[in-house]
Amino acid sequence: MAKSEIREYIEALVIAVILALFIITFIAQSFLVEGSSMEPSLHHGQRLMVEKISYRIGEPKRGQIVVFKYPSDRRRKFIKRIIGLPGDEIMIRNGYLHLNGIRMEEDFINGPTYGTYSAPTFGPVVVPEDSYFVLGDNRRNSDDSRYPDVGFVSQKDLVGRALFVYWPLTQIELLQIPSVYQTNE
Repeated sequence: MAKSEIREYIEALVIAVILALFIITFIAQSFLVEGSSMEPSLHHGQRLMVEKISYRIGEPKRGQIVVFKYPSDRRRKFIKRIIGLPGDEIMIRNGYLHLNGIRMEEDFINGPTYGTYSAPTFGPVVVPEDSYFVLGDNRRNSDDSRYPDVGFVSQKDLVGRALFVYWPLTQIELLQIPSVYQTNE
């Protein structure tokens, strides 16, 4: 191999690495689901594609599944669903989530919703400006905004929005906003 050919390979490799780092940092990234907190919507071992652009130019929507930096250890990332937007009132009573005084019929979650450490109630709390209230879909097994180690998630801690599951191949699917949240914008 000639020196110019080796140099071409090295240049191509450097460009590919720089391009990959740019995409991962600013555009999209793969995330691994760990644990059962998002069941039945997401399962342990699934891989998601998370886009990072929309929250730089727009606001998150209620019902979207997001990846965010875990406040107690910012190196870790959590995957949850946005339930409350800034200014929303969140309350849990009798196994149901109440959003702005309306009982939510969430047919996509795993079991009833209880407060912190299975307390029968939670709140009411009002979501602060530039923050979000997030819950896992497996409400009995999710470390989320009900707990002080997570609390309200700051907009600056949002990494991105989960778009679709791409692995395993037999479970490929687009991630949709549940219908109960499409009518409560």
